[in-house]
Amino acid sequence: MKKVCVVTGTRSEYGLLKPLIDKIYRSEQFDLQLFVTGAHLSSEFGLTYQEIEKDQYPVCKKIEMLLSSDTTVGITKSGGVQLISFADAYEECKPDIVVILGDRYEMLVAASAAMIARIPIAHIHGGEKTEGAIDEAIRHSITKMSHLHFAATEEYRKRIIQLGEQPDAVYNVGSLGVENIKTVQLMKKDELECKLDFQFTDNTILVTFHPVTLENLTAEKQFKNILDVIDRHKELSVIFTKANADTDGRIINKMIDEFVALNNERCKAYTSLGQQRYLSALQFCSVVMGNSSSGIIEVPSFGIPTINVGDRQKGRACAKSVIHCGNSSNEIDNALNIALSKEFRNKLADVKNPYEKTGTSDAIIEMIWYALERGIEMKKKFYDISF
Repeated sequence: MKKVCVVTGTRSEYGLLKPLIDKIYRSEQFDLQLFVTGAHLSSEFGLTYQEIEKDQYPVCKKIEMLLSSDTTVGITKSGGVQLISFADAYEECKPDIVVILGDRYEMLVAASAAMIARIPIAHIHGGEKTEGAIDEAIRHSITKMSHLHFAATEEYRKRIIQLGEQPDAVYNVGSLGVENIKTVQLMKKDELECKLDFQFTDNTILVTFHPVTLENLTAEKQFKNILDVIDRHKELSVIFTKANADTDGRIINKMIDEFVALNNERCKAYTSLGQQRYLSALQFCSVVMGNSSSGIIEVPSFGIPTINVGDRQKGRACAKSVIHCGNSSNEIDNALNIALSKEFRNKLADVKNPYEKTGTSDAIIEMIWYALERGIEMKKKFYDISF
């Protein structure tokens, strides 16, 4: 059996990976090695590795790092601790391949340690552009360390090849998140309301806003503008999901808590909803607002508008249901009025999600198996495009 190591650092990322993890775990061809790290091991973010254990997937290694600070210094030092932990874990477990999704700094460390240990990497969601965040540089860096590439659109597949990767190692498989919408059993409204202790209305919006990590000290001002707009629209009921463990994320989370405390009759905040509750909630929301990648990738499949605020996701392929706006309160307010209008919503009946393909997780499994069977050469040849 081939030892496949899957690395997960956040609850949302685990939700995306879960169907893939499940298929690897149940496969007779693979031995699953599940490494959990990052926010999964932080009490501040809910010790969410326990959710993985409840799903009865064996956690092979807990990769420790420091998450007691959301400053640039603290995050960098956390990466140093994490790198030491990954070095020991890879040496002990000796996986045949490491599977990494995305672009967070935890995944950069996981990839760096794997590359040095001469373990091939399968990278999911490469080739994407997010010009407002450090995620873009991290994502492309992981691409250059990886040997198999599973892109979510044809545009992204071509960009990975543009980065010098061999075309026969780059696959357009669609998004795991979109596939999950079709496979996860979504909760009914009354069940979800009971679980969340929240009543959905005809004007419920879901808000997720993360720091724009290539900007300096903008999180508080930008998020205040979002809260000002929500404060103007008393007719809205609001679900907030909190910011992740990025620089200045705690500023946003503190602002959410303070706003909800003053508006608890119509607002509710959650550290994380988890995939089933999050996708279930989207069924009953009128609008999703913020700067999360989910608003770009998964939300269009529900046929509801996304208001994408600022530059964090700048450059991603988008469905016509996505409304882009600047960070000022007037721009956000105008975008919200458009999103709530019947005229705009009527245009979304036939919205096409560019991230949707069939059989995403099966394709990833098949390509990993095929690559391991034929053998993966660690020495990569740069693919030059003729101009």
